[in-house]
Amino acid sequence: MTTVNGSARPATQGTHASDSVLGDITGGRTAPRPDPEVVARAKRRRYTAEYKQRILAQADAAKGSGEIGAMLRRNGLYSSHLVKWRRERDAGILEGLTPHKRGPKVTADPRAQEYQKLQRENERLAEQLRKTEIVIDVQKKVAMLLGRPFPEAVEL
Repeated sequence: MTTVNGSARPATQGTHASDSVLGDITGGRTAPRPDPEVVARAKRRRYTAEYKQRILAQADAAKGSGEIGAMLRRNGLYSSHLVKWRRERDAGILEGLTPHKRGPKVTADPRAQEYQKLQRENERLAEQLRKTEIVIDVQKKVAMLLGRPFPEAVEL
C-alpha cells in the first residue's frame, strides 16, 4: 500500500491489459487528445461559376469506375452538388451557377435610407449644439463671477 494525499491505495503494477494494447498501437506513447474546441458557427461554402463549370467538365470527362467519386472526395464535394449544378447548366442558366445571396430581397427605397441617414446626422448635430451652448453658458457665468464681461456675439 502507498499513501497518496493522505489516503491509502494499493500499489499498482503499471501494466494493465489496456496499457499493453495502447502501447502496441501508439509505440509506447500516449495518444494525442483531439482538440475539443468547436467552431462557433460553420461557414457556408460558396463556389464560383468557373469552379462549378470546371468540376462539371472533370465529372463529364471521367469514364472509369469510381473516377467521379475520387474526384468528389479530392474536392470535398457531394454527388448532390453535381446533380444540382448539372440541372442549372442544362437549363441554360449561367447565372444559376453563380452563388446567390441568401435571405429576403431588399425592397427598401434608397430615398428612405438617405432620409434616415440625414435624420440621424441632424439629431447628432442638434445634441452637439446643445452641449456647446451649455459650455458657453458656463463660460459666461464664470466670466461674470470673475468680474470680466463676456463679449456678446454679434448677430448677422
